[in-house]
Amino acid sequence: MSKLQALKNFRFPNVFILILIVFISCALLICINFFTIKILSANRAYVNGESHYSKGQKDASLHLINYLYTKNPIQWKLYLEELKVPQGDGTARITLLKAGDNEIARKGLLIGRNHEEDLNDIIWLFDNFKHVSYLSKAIDEWGKGDKLIFKLFVISQQINAKIERNLLTVEDQKNYLKQISLISDRLTVNERNFSNTLGEGTRKIKDLLIITNVFFILVIICSVCLYYSIMVKRLLVSKKETEVKNENLIIVNRELDRFVYSASHDLRSPITSLKGLIEITALEDDVHQVRNYLQMMHQSLARQDQFISDIIDYSKNKRKEIIMEPVSLKELFNEAILQLMHIENANRIKFTQELLVDQIESDGLRLKIIINNLISNAIKYSDCSKQEMFITIKTYFSEGLNKIEISDNGIGIHEEHKANIFDMYFGTNKNKGSGLGLYIVKEAVENIKGDISVFSESKIGSKFIVTIPNSYAV
Repeated sequence: MSKLQALKNFRFPNVFILILIVFISCALLICINFFTIKILSANRAYVNGESHYSKGQKDASLHLINYLYTKNPIQWKLYLEELKVPQGDGTARITLLKAGDNEIARKGLLIGRNHEEDLNDIIWLFDNFKHVSYLSKAIDEWGKGDKLIFKLFVISQQINAKIERNLLTVEDQKNYLKQISLISDRLTVNERNFSNTLGEGTRKIKDLLIITNVFFILVIICSVCLYYSIMVKRLLVSKKETEVKNENLIIVNRELDRFVYSASHDLRSPITSLKGLIEITALEDDVHQVRNYLQMMHQSLARQDQFISDIIDYSKNKRKEIIMEPVSLKELFNEAILQLMHIENANRIKFTQELLVDQIESDGLRLKIIINNLISNAIKYSDCSKQEMFITIKTYFSEGLNKIEISDNGIGIHEEHKANIFDMYFGTNKNKGSGLGLYIVKEAVENIKGDISVFSESKIGSKFIVTIPNSYAV
């Protein structure tokens, strides 16, 4: 059993359970308070809605009575406008009972002059608590009120029809006034019952909230006290954890030593080669041979320059923060090709670009490192024996992801090497690369939460596909 596992086993019965209890208690307390506040807020919205319902009904009744006696069309319009308030609420109630939350219910509540920001609370309370006693009673009262509103609407249609046909008599006016007053009185009772029922429910919720808060606060206090009673043991565990971290640091330092050793060896190798070539050249009289030596020096310096460039990319990739910004893939490809044309045989290669995607949101530095290294590798490992050498660059959007595809007809990768091409300092030909390029590409792709895959056949060619997400998630 490892030391870290032993530490976990040691801490669990002492500290973790207490922290878990405190965490769960706090989470439950927060949730209970949140939902209680939400319920109370919804109750407040219902009471507010009832006031609009009541006012709309009473104003509608008043305008209807005025219309009954004055026959003024303006009063009829005002009556219809005010009646829309309880009718809208009624439509919402029926829709919520049958179909749940939808646009019709929301529109009805808005017609009922409920505030737009209260709609979610109203519907949430209705959907989740319509069978709870206090809300069930309130909804029942609401339904009774809607039936009375419908009766008022039927009476108003009768009044309007008689007025339009000039058939309304004094006796009719008395009868209709009596019916309107009776409906208004019964609605007042319904509305009062509705408010009283909601008030009763609110008081019960408040009492329950107080009891729940007291209970969970006691649980939290007891857990915290017990937690501090084992603080000495916790400090001992912290000390052991520090020891484990020190061991991990030692491992990291060893890896760093390996990197420094390999880097220093690769940096010194071209210098040693150059010194030897310079000494040989100094003794050579043949101009043609001197040129050969100079060409060899140039190649040695180019390899060292590439290695230093790889180390710089490695450092940037490790240390620079991810910066998401609009990036033009077309510009990055053109810039990379232009900068890499100095590589041997680059001028013989035919570059083809099929860019279905140009502007993307990503990290420009990492994309530049990825593109430069992949194109550089495609040029370095081109097959000079082939009459036509090509590198094809494609970008496209597939399955919700941006994709970059770089393919060539170069020398390809042997099957036994495919599993190791992304390892540090792995290279199939040390004369052409430092062994860091694809390792850096892999890390850069992972830094932007992407993925890279390779398809290759020896002597046929290679294809690298880089997948980049549309948005970066930390």
